Amino acid sequence: MIKSIVTLLAASAVALAANSQPMPAEYAQVLKTLGKQGDFKANVLKVNIPRNDLKVSVDGVATPTAFGFGGWLAMTKGDLGDMMMGDLVLTQDEVNPVMSALLDNGLEVTALHNHFFFEEPRIFYMHVMGHGTPAELARRVQPALALIGHVPSTRPASNTSAASPLSGQLNTAKIAQIVGHEGELNGSVYKITVGRDELRLKDMGATINSRMGLNTWAAFYGSDQNAVIAGDVAMLESEVQPVLKALRSHNLDVVAIHHHMTGTRPVIIFLHYWGKGPAESLANGFRAALDETGKTGISAKAR
Repeated sequence: MIKSIVTLLAASAVALAANSQPMPAEYAQVLKTLGKQGDFKANVLKVNIPRNDLKVSVDGVATPTAFGFGGWLAMTKGDLGDMMMGDLVLTQDEVNPVMSALLDNGLEVTALHNHFFFEEPRIFYMHVMGHGTPAELARRVQPALALIGHVPSTRPASNTSAASPLSGQLNTAKIAQIVGHEGELNGSVYKITVGRDELRLKDMGATINSRMGLNTWAAFYGSDQNAVIAGDVAMLESEVQPVLKALRSHNLDVVAIHHHMTGTRPVIIFLHYWGKGPAESLANGFRAALDETGKTGISAKAR
């Protein structure tokens, strides 16, 4: 009995020692630079970014931060320096300013999605990735973290009864000229669909083409002076970051990054976006994203 207790205590001590590591000085500096708390275990620095500033209810239930609103960043050593990954908890107003701050500082945004239904305020989760020295990564991510909790809402409380349709007409010929592809008019909505059939995607012998959903599209509604755009971009993994930068540089909001299919090669990522403004400006933003996917149909000079 005594021998068993001693063995158990020894095993516990070994486990505790394995989980307890002294914080490397460069990681301690990361926490200091970011002004955050964290710990170092299993050769990984974990930086805590809880949204204690938010009072979130899910389907009418007031929920604590630990229920699912604790963002984080993690760093560990790799062959060519440190790798950083993270999951940031953001309100709708924070998503695109934070995304731009990450992209502008050389970091990658790899996913954007929700975890809940019927939550107030609406919460999104943004995954981030980067490589470099701990000091570089801290410097590059800090501007994005500084925005969290400090982006004022630009929209009034939801009131769908106050919404009204847009009036006017679109110069669809001009939009088609800018984008480099013809579209179809369905009532007051002009939609351009650009297939990615050149990717020759198959699943169990079946060809997945534009009609099966392998396409990029943009829907325009409103007038030349006051329009909205919404759409989806089908991308190879290598195209994700350039497309993100193209959309954000044209003030188009990214609202989701995800996949529609599993088990296919190559892997295809889909990105949903939205924007408001003059139709020509919106069309130029969509065209810029197309230019990054290699499926424009005409050269930039012929625009």
